Amino acid sequence: MRWLILLILAALAFYYFAPEPEPTPIEDTFVGDEIRAVKKAQDFEQEFLDATKAQQQRMEEQLEDASGG
Repeated sequence: MRWLILLILAALAFYYFAPEPEPTPIEDTFVGDEIRAVKKAQDFEQEFLDATKAQQQRMEEQLEDASGG
């Protein structure tokens, strides 16, 4: 009976002091392809917004030049 209690205590101590495994990166899980697709779409969206902003600035500059401002 003592051995059983000692064995249980040793197992509990091992469980308590054992290091936790690091979480798996989301890209390595079953949803990795979807996550990469979302990141790619976000990158495309940012590029599109930057291009739109640059074109808007060019149009405003042309409008100012044309109106003599």
